[in-house]
Amino acid sequence: MLGVGNMSGAVLAGLTRPGYGPTEPIRVTNRTEARAATHRSERVIAHALENTPTANVDAALGAGVVVLGVKPGMIADLLDEVRDAISPDAVVVSVAAGVTIESIERRLAPGTRVVRAMPNTPATLGLGVTGIARGTTADDRAIADARALFEAVGDVVEVYEAQLDIVTGISGSGPAYVYLVVEELMRTAEVLGLDAERARTLAVGTVRGAGAMLAAAPETEPSELRHRVTSPGGTTERAIAVLQQGGLGDLIERAVRANIQRSNELAAENS
Repeated sequence: MLGVGNMSGAVLAGLTRPGYGPTEPIRVTNRTEARAATHRSERVIAHALENTPTANVDAALGAGVVVLGVKPGMIADLLDEVRDAISPDAVVVSVAAGVTIESIERRLAPGTRVVRAMPNTPATLGLGVTGIARGTTADDRAIADARALFEAVGDVVEVYEAQLDIVTGISGSGPAYVYLVVEELMRTAEVLGLDAERARTLAVGTVRGAGAMLAAAPETEPSELRHRVTSPGGTTERAIAVLQQGGLGDLIERAVRANIQRSNELAAENS
């Protein structure tokens, strides 16, 4: 794992939970010793570039799966650095938002199998959702390897690369949207007279419980669960009407479209 940022760090945390992940140690790199030290354990060999300039090359040598976890703007330089160290049969997995498969394949040896992925931070708890897309030469074995990697930290869906920006807009960034809703529920509870502790208990517990109900009833549409809470002429119906009249659906769509637009801009910047 070359570079451990927010997304790849969440995956690493999920993989190193007891009973999960590979049996052999995971080799990871970071720029600073302070950051590398936070990942170092019996299951993780972490090296800092400030101490070992060849750390990225050393980590990539002989690896069956190489995860590119640096920021999008650093991908090109990283690939140039490790190109010759990546084994011909290795699978290269990128979690960099907005960096296209074509731009990655162009900097690697011909035939290198590339998979682009977009996980999300709940992977830390094994509750992540990851979208994966195969590159030009990525075969079913490569997809199986990538799927196994991310299934260790949650659910996996395979999509076309053109759809991966949608994955980013919905699930990759999605936890932030949920946190924002919780923030606003807490703020409103406090404005209306509750203390911060009770406001947090109510808001966080409600989101946790609603999410658990959705997960426990995969055959039931979210709209059906909503209707079960919404009695005709009741308090929930009145609140839902305010949200719908305020254009909640349109607002969410606009937000996701803005997310996708930014992904396209990043792709152009890093092509």
